[in-house]
Amino acid sequence: MLCWQNWSRALARPPRTACCRCQAPTSWKPQHPSLSAVLSSSVLVPPPRLSSPPPTATAWQLEELLADLGHMQNKVSFGSGARTGVPVDTSSSLDNMLGSLAQDLQELGISTATAGVCAACHKPIAGKVLTALGKTWHSEHFTCTRCGQELGGCPFFERGGQAYCQEDYYQAFTPRCAYCAGPICEKVLTALDQTWHPEHFFCAHCGKVFGDDGFHERGGKPYCRQDFLAMFAPKCQGCERPVTDNYLSALQGVWHPECFVCAECLSGFASGSFFELEGRPYCELHFHQRQGNICHGCGHPVTGRCITAMGRKYHPEHFICAYCLGQLQKGTFRERGDKMYCQACHDKLFL
Repeated sequence: MLCWQNWSRALARPPRTACCRCQAPTSWKPQHPSLSAVLSSSVLVPPPRLSSPPPTATAWQLEELLADLGHMQNKVSFGSGARTGVPVDTSSSLDNMLGSLAQDLQELGISTATAGVCAACHKPIAGKVLTALGKTWHSEHFTCTRCGQELGGCPFFERGGQAYCQEDYYQAFTPRCAYCAGPICEKVLTALDQTWHPEHFFCAHCGKVFGDDGFHERGGKPYCRQDFLAMFAPKCQGCERPVTDNYLSALQGVWHPECFVCAECLSGFASGSFFELEGRPYCELHFHQRQGNICHGCGHPVTGRCITAMGRKYHPEHFICAYCLGQLQKGTFRERGDKMYCQACHDKLFL
């Protein structure tokens, strides 16, 4: 008795695709469809019926043809066969053998049935059959649209009604990393209007991957907080450290409030007023001291009328005789031992 045995093949369930939430403004979710699974089915072909007459030479030839057909199918499906010599069109040979087999079966009175029509070659499927993408295929004809790899035993992706192997799908349709330009197959970060591998989104200056502090952007590049402040934040005129919070603007620069003090005594300016000398702030006392405008008599700044004598400055009321403490009238005095005396006291003491 002659019979056919049909084999089914199932593609392995494809791996899951994954996405991650971005830390930057939005989270990214892949827009491509999930992996699809190839469905397999087993098609039962009615066994051939025996003719009334005893077996003839034609029947024996049919058995040999069927055996040759099975051998040829194995060669096409599993890639076995001669490695050298002139290439042979096994597809045409197989089609011829199938045609001859169908004709011989009809001559013997045996009805034949196909498992459908292959979506690739549009020819009847008489042996192994694959069901995928809502169609039936010869196992050797269900291949990747780009590279031609057989997908009969592999996970595959579907896009626009076409099947792709995993590698080609990632290359063609997954987003690209802004750093390495490679496809992003698993976790993805979206920042600066671009997509990144998580391990490739790091500070453009120090190379550290960003933590909970996030990042700062300058010129389209990401920076950690420390490097961003060190490189781009305005510097305090007092301590030369970055100014990040409250600040004062004075003397054509910015200052930490605690750094804007008198350059001499380091006291703050409670009244809000200060004096500037050589780009530095001073309180009134030390500004005039630096300028030499301190009264030699009282030690306070001279801001109005002053008297200059012996290389010193005095308030008029502090320009007095060292002995009687009387104000030296009209600016006349006698000098003795680095002190000033009125005429009467000088004559009384030293003559």
